[in-house]
Amino acid sequence: MSVVVGTVRGVNAHLVWDWNGTLLHDIDAVLEATNASFAEIGLPRITLERYRELYCVPVPKFYERLMGRLPTEAEWGVMDEIFHRHYWTLAGTCGLTEGAAELLAQRRAAGLTQSLCSLAPHEQLVPIVRMYGIEEHFVRVDGRVGASHGGKTEQMVRHLAAIEGVDPRSVVVIGDAVDDAVAAGRAGAHAVLYTGGSHCRTSLEAAGVPVVDTLAEAVLAAEQLVF
Repeated sequence: MSVVVGTVRGVNAHLVWDWNGTLLHDIDAVLEATNASFAEIGLPRITLERYRELYCVPVPKFYERLMGRLPTEAEWGVMDEIFHRHYWTLAGTCGLTEGAAELLAQRRAAGLTQSLCSLAPHEQLVPIVRMYGIEEHFVRVDGRVGASHGGKTEQMVRHLAAIEGVDPRSVVVIGDAVDDAVAAGRAGAHAVLYTGGSHCRTSLEAAGVPVVDTLAEAVLAAEQLVF
């Protein structure tokens, strides 16, 4: 896909969207899949509030917060497989976050560039993005290739390097996890965090970047960051 350069208040701005918990409103599916994986090794169910309070990346660290220890390699393998099996059964029924499709279409129509960088497996991410009818709005779509236990930093660096003509200083990452802000900062970009996904507001605010409650607010905050 070719890169279209646009201008926001005189500055070329590029948005990098997260997928799970940001553009895709999948927190209920994530919670159901998480509880299924917990049940497999005898852990009690977790509430949404508790999930958002404790969730972090890399995911084994999240499990350590719950279990008081890191899962063994065997436990991690079982939990990861169960989680993904349940999650991908539900993912196609989740729906996009309110206003997401309209925001993406408006920015593309205005000649502003945006891309998608996710830790969802690439071979599953691309078809589901296409199914939701929004693939055409992105100059690039990158999902995870390889193991699922790491964060997004290295992938974000590769993602931005692969987009011709984009200066990381004019990039804003919009995501729902502290790891999105960490990845953005290490790639030389800005970040805005959205409260509708995996973290509670208190956890997001600790990242030291703007925190918002809607995607429309996220876009406005992003434009202010590159002004």
